[in-house]
Amino acid sequence: MSNSHVIVIGSSAGGVTALQQLVADLPSDFKVPIFIVQHVAADVKSYLPEILTQKGPLPACHPKDGQLILPGNIYLAPPDHHILIEGGHILVKQGPKENRFRPSIDALFRSAAYSYGPNVIGVILTGMLDDGSSGMWSVQRMGGTTIVQDPIEAMYPSMPSSVLQYVDVDYLLPLDQISALLIELTNKAMRAEQAGLEDEKQRLKLETSIAAQGNGFENGVLQIGEPSHFSCPDCGGAMVQIKEGSLLRFRCHTGHGFSSGSLLHEVKETTEKKLWQSVRSMEESIMLLNIIANNLAEKGNEEATADFTSKAQTATNSVNALRAYLYEHLMTQTSTEINSEITQS
Repeated sequence: MSNSHVIVIGSSAGGVTALQQLVADLPSDFKVPIFIVQHVAADVKSYLPEILTQKGPLPACHPKDGQLILPGNIYLAPPDHHILIEGGHILVKQGPKENRFRPSIDALFRSAAYSYGPNVIGVILTGMLDDGSSGMWSVQRMGGTTIVQDPIEAMYPSMPSSVLQYVDVDYLLPLDQISALLIELTNKAMRAEQAGLEDEKQRLKLETSIAAQGNGFENGVLQIGEPSHFSCPDCGGAMVQIKEGSLLRFRCHTGHGFSSGSLLHEVKETTEKKLWQSVRSMEESIMLLNIIANNLAEKGNEEATADFTSKAQTATNSVNALRAYLYEHLMTQTSTEINSEITQS
């Protein structure tokens, strides 16, 4: 267990703006290393290290795998890579996605909780959905300090609101007060390590190794939770359900991880995709029925022509009903999500 502080920060939608303000308010002699996961597109070059280096006094970079952790540096997860902490080194890996994301906030926070225990300071900023809730739970469980941006003033409140739902955080603050708190906290004495958490630490070790491209199946991932009735949306693998306080999440035997919310989102997307595939198949059958009917009509077979025309019309009525359901379902779902965001704002 390390005897120095480390700060881990998670942000998503609206995070680039928030991170610029946070690092700009830090002093040039700030000595604690900062690790950041900002959700970015997997196939687009990220200029966030240059942006944050220009905006604040501390150097920011995308670290290399195995790089030594240095004080006063900002380390950002590269696109499509998890960033993890292992002792005094940084791991940059392409392990399985969590909550449909790589990099994953949860994965970073768990690795920090395992390596730094009570000396971790976790921060969750603006973002959508719920990545970071499980990781923040682990930070607090291991005795670390938890800070959440006030959802009322966050550009996107879902991510901080989710953390507040599952974690009794130490500090709930507007963005412009977080940097000053980080300075204050890192000048305080280290917290004592909590006892009696060996099972929890072993689970954190295993899940960190999975994110670092370890073989979760061989290392017993199916023993860290109760068997579930669900299969993994990403690979179809068997899943276990893991309870962290009132938070429920899932992990499959190949390593993919989901919160209950992200799993529900994936199930909805899979259902929608299959329904649209049904629309496509039904319309192809209508085209074939019409071709057959036209061919029979050319041959003067009126009875058979009428039969196939009737079948085509029945299929048309069915596909129109399915299409109408899809549009209504999608509109209702979208409106609910928008209203949820407005309500939380």
